[in-house]
Amino acid sequence: MALQVYVRGHEERTTPKQHTVYRIEVQASVRSWTIFHRYSEFVDLDTELTKSTASPPPAPLPPKHTFSLRRTIAQSESILEERRSGLEAYLRAIVASKNPVWRDSFAFRDFLSIPISKQSADPNSPAQFSSTSWIDEHADLTSLLRDARADLNKRDALLDKGDPTSSHSANVQAKKKLAAVLLRITPLEKGLESLAKSGLSDGEIQRRTEMTARLRDECDKLGKMVVAARQASKYAGPALSADREQLLSGANPNPSSRPFARVFGQGPAETSATRPLDDPGLLQLQKMQMDQQDEQLDELTAILRRQKNLGIVISEEIASQIELLDDLNDNVDRVGGKLTSAKKQLNRLD
Repeated sequence: MALQVYVRGHEERTTPKQHTVYRIEVQASVRSWTIFHRYSEFVDLDTELTKSTASPPPAPLPPKHTFSLRRTIAQSESILEERRSGLEAYLRAIVASKNPVWRDSFAFRDFLSIPISKQSADPNSPAQFSSTSWIDEHADLTSLLRDARADLNKRDALLDKGDPTSSHSANVQAKKKLAAVLLRITPLEKGLESLAKSGLSDGEIQRRTEMTARLRDECDKLGKMVVAARQASKYAGPALSADREQLLSGANPNPSSRPFARVFGQGPAETSATRPLDDPGLLQLQKMQMDQQDEQLDELTAILRRQKNLGIVISEEIASQIELLDDLNDNVDRVGGKLTSAKKQLNRLD
């Protein structure tokens, strides 16, 4: 996603108490939006990025100034403008950096309110798609399936030419692309639920549902082509490395005694995501799922850290309120003592 970030100005807010927020404009490839953040939130972001990436962002934050009542309005505006310029330089340095480690972190994307689409961590939960990003994701998946089919055609052509090594390589590439589509198609389907709630018309929802159904059908067809080709390779042509190892191990070569689909021991049945994959493909799928779980854990850690910081702020605010109440109670006691003394003096006059 191509991003352009600008800090256009600042505004004064009075609730819960008076503070300054900076207006940030984010321009993506298909849309733009505006968000507001305080300087303290920039400090929290910088701390989080430094901790999560083990290195500070490419540009430093502008220094913190202590605002004094003795400063004139012009001086205060000059300081705010200097800080605005520094904050914009800080954000743009992260966006433009050749190292994407800060730009791709969850903390930075959450700070800029970048919607999640392809990076959806949980394939079983509705992804946060906009109407346009959903179309972009569908186009990417369609392109992947088209490339996978081209790889399968290339595999067959190479096998006919008597080049089993290159044929196997093309087959592996097709399986990887098919596995990537199978991982991303479920969030695409779930994303229609959130789009329906956001007001997308019923006719458009139905049209997009049919689009995802066609993607599923294409995945099934390609999966059968992969499995059928693997089965056919046992009857004719040079054996692939996996089949050769099985033959040399003394396994039963009779194909009629083996099921059409691969079964791993007595474990659970294969899914549509694992069925077209060989051992390297399964390992890659497992690594992808582990990476997704790590991303979920990082997101949960960031949420818990924010909750902790919020709790600390609330605790400090409560402590300050208690101090104010104690001072008020002392003042009431003093006033009460003075009133009692004054009442006694009035009684003596009577």
